[in-house]
Amino acid sequence: MVTNMTLAEVFERVAGPDAPVTFEAFDGSRAGTAESPVKLTVKSPVAVSYLAQAPGALGLARAYVAGHLDVDGDMYSALSRMVSAQRVEISVRERLALLQALGGPKVLVPRVPPPPQEVRVNRRWLSGRRHSKQRDASAISHHYDVSNTFYEWVLGPSMAYTCACYPFADATLEQAQYHKFDLVARKLALQPGMRLLDVGCGWGAMVMHAARQYGVQALGVTLSAEQAAWAQRAIKEAGLSELAEVRYLDYRDVTETGFDAVSSIGLTEHIGKSQLPDYFAFLYGKLRPEGRLLNHCITRPDNAGPARVTDGFIYRYVFPDGELEGPGHLMSLMHDAGFEVRHAENLREHYAKTLTGWCANLDAHWDEAVAEVGQGTARVWRLYMAGSRLGFERNQIQLHQMLGVRLGAAGASGMPLRPDWEPPAPG
Repeated sequence: MVTNMTLAEVFERVAGPDAPVTFEAFDGSRAGTAESPVKLTVKSPVAVSYLAQAPGALGLARAYVAGHLDVDGDMYSALSRMVSAQRVEISVRERLALLQALGGPKVLVPRVPPPPQEVRVNRRWLSGRRHSKQRDASAISHHYDVSNTFYEWVLGPSMAYTCACYPFADATLEQAQYHKFDLVARKLALQPGMRLLDVGCGWGAMVMHAARQYGVQALGVTLSAEQAAWAQRAIKEAGLSELAEVRYLDYRDVTETGFDAVSSIGLTEHIGKSQLPDYFAFLYGKLRPEGRLLNHCITRPDNAGPARVTDGFIYRYVFPDGELEGPGHLMSLMHDAGFEVRHAENLREHYAKTLTGWCANLDAHWDEAVAEVGQGTARVWRLYMAGSRLGFERNQIQLHQMLGVRLGAAGASGMPLRPDWEPPAPG
């Protein structure tokens, strides 16, 4: 039986005696590698209770967000090092022994409430039928109405909160975001005078790019009031008001039809598996014959697990009601809605690079970010973005662009015989 263990000894049982991080705890014990650039500090017994009551990633996240666990050094390096050090097999018997060593029942009761940044369904404001218009608006507001100033620091001048596409390895984040929007425009074959509908338009970056670079009449819709207000100001300041518009509106309430093209960049993750057939059917109905849809969204590498991981950190803190599907499932649903899918590609490495840029931006503005949104929310973002970068690198999540067309008379697609949207290679 394991008794009277220090927290450092418990850490070594889980992470091994040579974990590539420095570990310190409030009981004075130490473990790991002293010269590591990453240091974990358990600051109080509350952190132990969080870990005991929600073993694994959720408990660690709660302790970190609440300020009872500190991570000094680069967060991505910390997560990467811990993933490589973590022991895979810990028996139930050993788990019970470690729990007893941590304090037994004392760390299980009373229950420690989660930090206020955690969303709990049917409490606070996230209630009602999942993916109803009201609940979707609440879920979107939770994530996107944090602070436009905060997003300006994290995202940079592009204000693009979606995967960039790097035209070359050492391209800047801004260059990659421009290239992404231009790639979408070229895939949609935008031309002056065309009409574009951009659903889930964020701060209007795609809308403004299409209007400025292609002379397109572009309408964007978002469920975030903060995003819509910011986008309309940016459109006016750019002198694009005659071509571009962003509305605070559910995409399902768009009444106009006959668009030449539809772009959906980062919306599909919020739709919900059960709603996806209606989603693709709705977008199909907005297009003219031979009109194209570019669907850009986070995906998962298979359909073996559930679409929603309700006890996960991302679901609880970042994307409440978010659901991911495999690319094959999405492609089938596009076909079922009437689209002919003509092209698909996985940009997961590009998302890892995008997140690297966002993490660097947050670190560069850390003190201002904490002052703007509070330490807890800033820590949520630091953990979420670093963990997501790791997930894309290790193929735990992916990013797919799929191009579909609504066929015209007698099966006419209006598509080129070969893809013509990639610029020629230099030289």
